[in-house]
Amino acid sequence: MRVGNIEDGRIMPLDEAVRRFVNDGDHLALEGFTHLIPFAAGHEIIRQGRKNLTLYRMTPDLIYDQMIGMGCAKKLVFSWGGNPGVGSLHRFRDAVERGWPHKIELEERSHADLANAYVAGASNLPFAVMRGYVASDLATHNPRIAFISCPFTGEKLAAVPAVRPDITIIHAQKADRRGNVLLKGILGVQKEAVLAAKRTIVTVEEIVDELSAPSNACILPHWVLSAVCPVRYGAWPSYAEGYYERSNRFYQAWDPISKDREAFTSWMEEFVLGTTGCDEFLQKLPEARDEVTA
Repeated sequence: MRVGNIEDGRIMPLDEAVRRFVNDGDHLALEGFTHLIPFAAGHEIIRQGRKNLTLYRMTPDLIYDQMIGMGCAKKLVFSWGGNPGVGSLHRFRDAVERGWPHKIELEERSHADLANAYVAGASNLPFAVMRGYVASDLATHNPRIAFISCPFTGEKLAAVPAVRPDITIIHAQKADRRGNVLLKGILGVQKEAVLAAKRTIVTVEEIVDELSAPSNACILPHWVLSAVCPVRYGAWPSYAEGYYERSNRFYQAWDPISKDREAFTSWMEEFVLGTTGCDEFLQKLPEARDEVTA
């Protein structure tokens, strides 16, 4: 990691950023689509024992399974949930079906809904308008989906409330010494989720002197961020374009670990609560030791 002289006070260790900016009861979004999923940040939230969180994520997968199983979540707002390519999220299901470690509230929305809702939040608008629910019965299960008539054409449209998290956390490839962040590869709603939030934390693979951003790259300027935290392999076991591949082996291994409450609790105590950060977590975990490089 090239650090040089840090010019921006936003650049800080991840544990400090979570301590300063993540509070019990927050509305929290951890976004990242297929890659750049902020696993290290989710683990630090678990280590610090945050509770009663309303979690937002378009595709909650393993990190939210872990956070729900460790009792961090009060409510989940989502549009799809599962272990990609493997099956169910067993800790999520246990919380919903049997109330362990406690019951959580669910608010199910569509992908298009949440994407538009983040855009509305980033645009400082109260709601988003879309066509997606007109032929769907999801509105009968979610009272926060309403319908309005277009004032120009009379067309029936769906209206959904904007998403404005208290805090959004994402992972990205790199930041410069001024705290500007570069994201590349597949982008989900990371930019919109950051701009919609009151506070933001971005973990990055490295700090560099210059971003050397290609044309049309996604740049988050330092003034929209609360904290930038260098965390190498901070998205593992998801992947970071240009840095490391997805650990399919870990996603498969998570299924039997998470099926049993005792096995899950023991794993979390050893590899998350029993470590001080991402480096120690990766050094201790057998699947990670074989896949990451020094």
